[in-house]
Amino acid sequence: MRSATIERKTRETDISLTLELDGSGRAEVDTGVGFLDHMLELLAVHAGFDLSVSCKGDTQVDFHHSVEDVGICLGQAFFRALGDKRGIARFADRLVPMDDAAAQIAVDISGRPFLNFADKMDGKIGQFDAELVEEFLRAFAFHAGINVFVRLPARGNRHHEAEAVFKALAKCLQDAVKVVSARIPSSKGVL
Repeated sequence: MRSATIERKTRETDISLTLELDGSGRAEVDTGVGFLDHMLELLAVHAGFDLSVSCKGDTQVDFHHSVEDVGICLGQAFFRALGDKRGIARFADRLVPMDDAAAQIAVDISGRPFLNFADKMDGKIGQFDAELVEEFLRAFAFHAGINVFVRLPARGNRHHEAEAVFKALAKCLQDAVKVVSARIPSSKGVL
């Protein structure tokens, strides 16, 4: 099974996270940040991953530390669960609509982390700062060792924008981690 468990404890957060890539879309998520819980549940369901997350964070300060640190842990778990990446499809892209908004995402599980988030999100989604979507993705991408390219070709309700981003990411990750051969998908022979 391609799975990993990450424990991370700092003065700002205490996180336990388990990820199974070959799951059934089951999510047990309690980060103390309701909107992040909603997005992580969407990610698990639409990627077909099993995800368990518990986070106790300094949410009395704001949600930044919890959101970023959960992104770090998810990225680390994703990296470990993939092992040597033998046989994976590696690349994927998706355009996902959500009512008035749409997100376009492409990923490369390359070992070369980067986030290109072209269309900035701002304002609030309830009590959640919309800019934290980008912070989460940056933490995830850099700790997972993947390149993530994000565009919002149709802007709309901020909740819908964020939901489109997480659903598009989920489908890209699902496609990119599929085992499609017995080889390392790189001309270098290593990822």
